[in-house]
Amino acid sequence: MPSLEEENKQLRAQIESLESRVEELESERDSLDYRNCQLTKLLEEVGKRDEGTAYNIADHLAEESWQYCQTDNAVLPENFEKKGSASTFDTQAIPTYPDRPHFDKETKMLHPATQVVIFDGCPNDPYHPSSMPIYQTATFVQPSITEFGPYDYTRSGNPTRTALEVLIAKLESAHSAFAFTTGMSALTTITQLFDTNDEIIACADLYGGMHRLLTQVCNRFGIKLKFIDTTDLVALQEAITPGVTKLIHIESPSNPLMRITDLRKLSAMAKEHGILVSVDSTMMSPYLWKPLNLGADIVMHSGTKFLSGHSDTMVGVVCVKDEKLASRVAFLQNAQGTALAPFDSWLVLRGLKTLAIRVERQQYNTVQIAKYLASVPQVAKLHYAGMKPDADSPQSPLTNSLSSFDLHRAQAKGGGSVLSFETGDVKLSQRIVDACRLFKITVSFGSCNSLIEMPCLLSHASIPAEKRTLPADLIRLSIGIEDIADLLFDLQRAFKYATSGAKDVRAQIKKDMEKEASRK
Repeated sequence: MPSLEEENKQLRAQIESLESRVEELESERDSLDYRNCQLTKLLEEVGKRDEGTAYNIADHLAEESWQYCQTDNAVLPENFEKKGSASTFDTQAIPTYPDRPHFDKETKMLHPATQVVIFDGCPNDPYHPSSMPIYQTATFVQPSITEFGPYDYTRSGNPTRTALEVLIAKLESAHSAFAFTTGMSALTTITQLFDTNDEIIACADLYGGMHRLLTQVCNRFGIKLKFIDTTDLVALQEAITPGVTKLIHIESPSNPLMRITDLRKLSAMAKEHGILVSVDSTMMSPYLWKPLNLGADIVMHSGTKFLSGHSDTMVGVVCVKDEKLASRVAFLQNAQGTALAPFDSWLVLRGLKTLAIRVERQQYNTVQIAKYLASVPQVAKLHYAGMKPDADSPQSPLTNSLSSFDLHRAQAKGGGSVLSFETGDVKLSQRIVDACRLFKITVSFGSCNSLIEMPCLLSHASIPAEKRTLPADLIRLSIGIEDIADLLFDLQRAFKYATSGAKDVRAQIKKDMEKEASRK
């Protein structure tokens, strides 16, 4: 039997528990009373204006919200503006992309390094975010069944993608820019501007994916093709078929041999024949040159490279210099459903903010590495547009001439951060690539980390061997933003092990590194 004192303790504990529960119930009652009061007031207010069911109440509140957005005191987001009346909108016409500013006639603009940082992609957003929001939506609600807003379906237009396209158009001094799912979808759209029996002339040293597109897809639709060394303008002039040639497509520097084309003279020649000029400017980025200002009609980028800069998304961009081309590209982008998704658009916008500092650091590293490679006995030929030939070093492996260097310097602000070299021995080249540790073996270029590959085995492997103009031993480097001392050490070690008697260079390097670590 519990003692009297123990029973008292139990009773006091029960009383305290009950008192605590009473307090909780009273708090809940007060909360319910407050909510009931608020609901009563809301129902009374709505009842004064619109008698009816719960549906009427919700409909009334939605209408009131919409009306507020159109008052003089409200900051009106751009996506609430009306595109036009359904009675006057021609759904069969070439679809117009959302209204945006154009930069083809602007002459005074801030430096690209500033533009990418201060750019405001949503100036009409009432909340003024410092970073462009991601409009992760497939559809957009319209003002009414007879009045349309500028966005209806993300395939046709999305505010996040519009922001990206506006910024790139500004960087390129373009009338308009359009963002696609990949660089290849951007290139495909350019080729689809032309008809059966039209002719496209492309530079001979060309990205493998574009070569495949032209020779295995475009030719099936009756488009005629010619591959010409566009650095030879005489040969190019002879290759033009008057009335048939409709496009000259170039890369400068070309990928991967870094050949330089005189874009001003080529563009002038093309204009005499009514031929469009398109430039794959992926190697340079708009930070280093603006082909539209040199006479080109179309500029494209594989934005997966320098524009994004982090190897975390895929994007292609087409920039055009006039409204007519803009309408045609917009139509194809919408009709074929190749537009970039909102989240990927946001990733590229984020990457672009560091474009200037990435490119500057990458170029600095590249020049140092080019100087080193020029001194390595195993390097037979060195291809890089940003290194001036030394007249006092006739034995230098650098292949670009002084006139080529001067031409590129007159067109662009720098040589970029991609170079290539030959060893004269395929096996040696393979051993050098395998011996690198910081340089990652992968296709692509332009990322903030350094990459290495052999084009004939990776990036240009799609070109049949009999049609390939590249040496099989060619190595391509894409230089990143790492510390230059570490990159040079990695290359020096790679050449050391590649020329050693080690059977498996990667295994030997790993073994030696483990041995050195054990000594410490």
